[in-house]
Amino acid sequence: MKILRTLSLAVLCCIGVEIVAQVPSYSTQAIMKDLDHFTDWTASSLKKEFKSKQLKEFKSPLMKELASSLIDGTYQPGCLLQSYKPVASNRVLYQKMKLSDGYSRYENVTGVYLEQGENVVLAGDLHGRTVSLLIPDWMRQPTPGFKPTKDPEGWGLKRQEIALHEGVNVIHVKKAGNVYLNYYADDPETAPELTLHFVTGKTNGYFDSSIHSNEDWNRLLDNAVSPIMDVKSKYMQLAYPVEYLKKFAYGKGKELADNYDKVMWAQYEFAGAVKYDRIPAKRILARVNYNYFMFRDGDGVAFEGTENTMKAAIGTTVVTDWGIHHEIGHVMQMRPQLTWGGMTEVSNNLFSMYGTKSLGAPSRLGNRKIYNAAFSKVLDAPEKTFIMSVKDPFHKLIPFWQLQVYFAGKGYKDFYADLMEYMRTHPHKGTGNASIHNMYEFVKVCCDLTQTDLIDFFDTWGFFVTGTFKIGDYANYIFNVTPEMVDETKAYVAAKKYPKPDKDISRLTD
Repeated sequence: MKILRTLSLAVLCCIGVEIVAQVPSYSTQAIMKDLDHFTDWTASSLKKEFKSKQLKEFKSPLMKELASSLIDGTYQPGCLLQSYKPVASNRVLYQKMKLSDGYSRYENVTGVYLEQGENVVLAGDLHGRTVSLLIPDWMRQPTPGFKPTKDPEGWGLKRQEIALHEGVNVIHVKKAGNVYLNYYADDPETAPELTLHFVTGKTNGYFDSSIHSNEDWNRLLDNAVSPIMDVKSKYMQLAYPVEYLKKFAYGKGKELADNYDKVMWAQYEFAGAVKYDRIPAKRILARVNYNYFMFRDGDGVAFEGTENTMKAAIGTTVVTDWGIHHEIGHVMQMRPQLTWGGMTEVSNNLFSMYGTKSLGAPSRLGNRKIYNAAFSKVLDAPEKTFIMSVKDPFHKLIPFWQLQVYFAGKGYKDFYADLMEYMRTHPHKGTGNASIHNMYEFVKVCCDLTQTDLIDFFDTWGFFVTGTFKIGDYANYIFNVTPEMVDETKAYVAAKKYPKPDKDISRLTD
């Protein structure tokens, strides 16, 4: 059969007439027989020679209804009949940014909502690609009888995955939900488009900030059939409850998308992705959850479906909200080169500090008097503490942020951008218990990039305390810091004969 390859995406995919006929069962054989009356496997149009009287030949009531609506011109499929380009695989993401997960697994938004039970999806030529449908349970509630944080099912996103084949797919949907196409490729620029027709689907639509207006946004929210609306900005995908989107962002869809893009631009700028043209053609996912305040996992970042948290995630203060920057920072932090054991809640906050300050918020370290507390408890303590043994992650953050403050003050704003580019182009120095070697590599690279002898600064903050240290950081680490490791690092820097800083960076604040 001839396969349709050139369908264009409707600008307003919320507009359409769905085929909603419900029957106890759909016969694959009957549907396949009826496809003889259509021009292709996706049933996008009837053959030119088709006559209305041939409707009596149809075996499937579903396909007969579709054919009738095509004849009388009432069928406007919108989202239900589309062609899809692939999304770049995570292999591409790793090559560009040395990041492995947290980016969306649901980027190919269909705008289609499938009810529970049997549904019919028609697939055109799949060109040998492996393709499936994903139906995540965005609104999953905690397991009854357990505290949300102690949910035996965990906090993560649950989903149904349904494999597709060319032609007629009669599928069983266990739980109604928004549908996404699982179609990734290492060659996204040249990989073929795939055409699908969700014959029994309902149109929920989605908001794409690059083509839709706030009027479109309101229309989507007002006509949503799903409790969740998808939003695609340039750098983010949002999956938040329609209820809260109406409450906190009605009439402001473009502003909401733009605010998340501002957050991402700041983080990409800090990471060097802007300077070195490494922004991936992928989106980070932000979604609702009902187990915990906010967190990051392999699917992206999640914010609790309570009024206060949703107001922070959807309202006007997104660009300066610490929690938004903090969780996205968890996706952006490089492992293990800038996130060795003990750094999970530290290197992400470098992104939080840079993002919130560059977008107009006061310094969290200064505003909350964290500098003074750290100086008192760490620098002025009777005995020097190994930096990774410092318990408070904000206290531990200070020396890493002081480097940015000092060198930005000298006109070197791109210090961390250059440092992370170096990391992307050089191998790491170890994982697990050996990940501590990345810290001493960090010391060397800091000195080389800035052409400055920073040994006294790092010594003051306890980078060179020797011994065996047990570090708890989601996983448990045992770091054996030997005098030889310290001496080798100091000797490396001393041999460069760099000048020392012109002030005591260890007491510097912003």
